Amino acid sequence: MSSATTGEDLEALFGEYGHVSSAKIIMDRDTGNSKCFGFVEMDDDTEGMNAINALNETEFQGRKIVVKKARPREEGGERNSSGRRPYRRDNGERRYDPEY
Repeated sequence: MSSATTGEDLEALFGEYGHVSSAKIIMDRDTGNSKCFGFVEMDDDTEGMNAINALNETEFQGRKIVVKKARPREEGGERNSSGRRPYRRDNGERRYDPEY
């Protein structure tokens, strides 16, 4: 989605399909810029599925959006001895994120 999209924009868009309990844009913690994705929570599963079906692969604020049901975070997975999860830098070097 557009880097200019706000949580309020998402709330208004999804609000056309039912009650939105929360809408949040995910921001890069280092730069403060939008990561161009977000999460919307709707109380009613039917309303949520209607929003997914209606909005997926549509254009919003000049960008094509993908809308799908969020999956829970994986528990476990690869970690180092201090319990941190690895991530890769652009050069492929493995690093561990101190925030995990």
